[in-house]
Amino acid sequence: MTDAQVQDFQKRVRSISKQHRKLSQGYVQLVERDGLLVPKTSRRARRGFPIKGLIITVVGFIAFKAFLFDQVGAINYNDRVQALSKGTALEQAGGWVMQADPLTQRLAELLAGYL
Repeated sequence: MTDAQVQDFQKRVRSISKQHRKLSQGYVQLVERDGLLVPKTSRRARRGFPIKGLIITVVGFIAFKAFLFDQVGAINYNDRVQALSKGTALEQAGGWVMQADPLTQRLAELLAGYL
């Protein structure tokens, strides 16, 4: 084989190996019009910080605080948060997080009309 043929062969082998690596990470079989099955690489999931999950968690936590604030009452809720603030470091952190902020109070007012 000549040098040009060897280079062309190696180029084809690299192309096939690259396609095989992509397909080994997940693929779907697509049926073309003539009935031929063609493997296509499936999209990879993003590997970033899950902002959507964080937002859902924060919104859920604020809704939970508002529900507690509504059910327990403002005076009892604040007394319990004060009791947490006098405890260990972990309890103090919990007391800081559970403070009745304006958003929690407003949501509790809205919940009071429905519950």
